[in-house]
Amino acid sequence: MNVIQPLIELQDTDGQIRDLEREARDIPQRKAQEQARLAGVNAALEFAKNHLEAHRGMIRKEEAEAEEIRAKVQTLKLAQTSIKSNKEMQQSIMQIEGLEREAETAENRALALEEETPTFEKNVAVAQEKVDAEQGGVDGLVADLDARLAEVNAELARLQQERAERSKAVSDADPRTLLYYERLRTRRWPAVALLNSDDVCDGCHMKQPPFVGQSVDRNAKIIESGGTVQGPVVCTMCGRILYRDL
Repeated sequence: MNVIQPLIELQDTDGQIRDLEREARDIPQRKAQEQARLAGVNAALEFAKNHLEAHRGMIRKEEAEAEEIRAKVQTLKLAQTSIKSNKEMQQSIMQIEGLEREAETAENRALALEEETPTFEKNVAVAQEKVDAEQGGVDGLVADLDARLAEVNAELARLQQERAERSKAVSDADPRTLLYYERLRTRRWPAVALLNSDDVCDGCHMKQPPFVGQSVDRNAKIIESGGTVQGPVVCTMCGRILYRDL
């Protein structure tokens, strides 16, 4: 009974399953990479916003300091009405002048900081533009990946059913070959390899001893005549199941 053809068909199905399983594993990684990239862009935006807010905080601090000093000046000026001596008046005037200089210095610092504000605002705007540009692309790609993952899972479910049917066909032909294949396919892929006309294994590319090619040819003739082969012929180097195109 021919076990090679159903075995090759089973391996074809397993190859498709392997590819789809690999894709199913890759999709979450690709999503994570895109989302991480977007997170980096968002982090840059938050960094720019924090710098702008810190800058504005410095302006508010300088303005508050100037306002506080001006309030002190106003209090001192009101207190001058009750001053009796020239000496005390002179001291009050000097104190007021010093405070007014401090207030002016604080106001000048606030003005200087105000002049720098557009630079910080521009940084925020540029970062926001990058986020807006990336967000749509990432959202679209993630949606496409989610849709593709659903397709992959659906196809995997179909192939698993197909695999069960093809596995049974191999088992019906030769359960020993199926058992050997199932063990081998987790270590060698593909597990079934062509033996070419020069008796070279297409899996490991090593030339086989003459008896291997003879055994493969004998099995092929037995199968062609409707007989049952006595187990698979395997590569002496890699252990793959060998077959020949006749």
